[in-house]
Amino acid sequence: MTVKTEGIVKIDKELCTGCRRCADVCPVDAIEGEKGQPQKINTERCVLCGQCVQICSAYASAFDEDITPREQKIKERNMLPSVKEPLFASYYTGHAIEVKEALANSKLFTMVQCAPAVRVAIAEEFGMPLGSLTPGKMAAALRELGFDRIYDTNFAADLTIMEEGNELIKRVTEGGVLPMFTSCCPAWVKFIEQDYPELIPHLSSCKSPQQMEGALLKTYGAQVDGVDAGKIYSVSVMPCICKKFECERPEMKDSGYQDVDSVITTRELGQLIKDAGIDFNALPENEFDKPLGTYSGAGTIFCATGGVMEAALRTAYKLITKEEIPDVNLKFIRGGEGVRSSEVKVGDLTLKVAVVAGLKNVVPVLEAIKAGKADFHFIEVMTCPVGCVSGGGQPKILIPDEKTDAYTNRTCSTYVHDENMEYRKSHDNPEIQKIYKEFLVEDNIHHLLHTTYTPRR
Repeated sequence: MTVKTEGIVKIDKELCTGCRRCADVCPVDAIEGEKGQPQKINTERCVLCGQCVQICSAYASAFDEDITPREQKIKERNMLPSVKEPLFASYYTGHAIEVKEALANSKLFTMVQCAPAVRVAIAEEFGMPLGSLTPGKMAAALRELGFDRIYDTNFAADLTIMEEGNELIKRVTEGGVLPMFTSCCPAWVKFIEQDYPELIPHLSSCKSPQQMEGALLKTYGAQVDGVDAGKIYSVSVMPCICKKFECERPEMKDSGYQDVDSVITTRELGQLIKDAGIDFNALPENEFDKPLGTYSGAGTIFCATGGVMEAALRTAYKLITKEEIPDVNLKFIRGGEGVRSSEVKVGDLTLKVAVVAGLKNVVPVLEAIKAGKADFHFIEVMTCPVGCVSGGGQPKILIPDEKTDAYTNRTCSTYVHDENMEYRKSHDNPEIQKIYKEFLVEDNIHHLLHTTYTPRR
């Protein structure tokens, strides 16, 4: 399998000072170079998490006359010409231009999905307090930009829980490969494929929520809207740079087309909104479109470390015991960077679970599994420090104290959103129940919602 990784994340040699702060945060030691000299990314090792982009503070000064002009650098980075922000040494290739062109193409029917972490960060691009929760304004901005349908990745997060929960129960009760790893973080999946391919069978076969939603937009969504799937242009707004890589994987064409045509980051959405002259702060609250925009609180907590595990346990309890979980707030699962493990009593079954936040922390766990010393049933792994809220495509924060506040506030807003939702468990989402009745049958469940992985070593 070959998917192009070169050019997604890069380091501008003209701007790099060789401080090696990027090397300090890289979870896979993909940054190479001598201190004080321009650095280089080893694309064979890079998992495209973008933490190097987040931490980079070397930028082009207006007084630098001996470097490539700003206009050319913006073009090389495939950014909108209207972007005013500083150009930093570490960056990722943009896709906002392609999205803007698609929105202007009357022959295309544009659909957009938004990851849960975007709604707790996008407002920071417009001067609002760190971690402001603005799903309604975000939906309104997307309508102002001209998208035909405003859907939500959270819907597919609920769907992921349904599929992942059933897969876990089957593995536990029928002697499948354990522990089972979550598979919603593409950087983590890429790491397993290239560094621990012998552990690929431990990955859940579930696609990520982005790719489940993408496959459904061009099948179920096309059917709901009476639109030719070939005319649908599907966009996802993500906190994650590696999602740009994931959407181009050759496996992700189960709708008969590339399931997700373009991925833009939270920062790129902010750039598009500014480019269009939209006053984000003044926008009214809008709703997401149905059916693929209805979600539960379980779907929205996917973006915080421990969130996938908590969402899964809320539903696994029902699937196993046929009863509702006594308390949906599984706070012992929540937390920051590092490894946390717990035993959860589910009926007569004791589930041994672990949550790993920050890819550097997963290697001892993987080595223990290889040695037969890790007695777990289910392990959540997120590459970024505190989950997707700290993703490489989120608004850039350079002051360390503000970064801590941003991550804390984004996480808090996520759980506030969960607590205020009408439905807090994935299996209670009425649109999830409906899609299983009307569309997802045995013939297409595995085809549309599950995938396979390939060793990259």
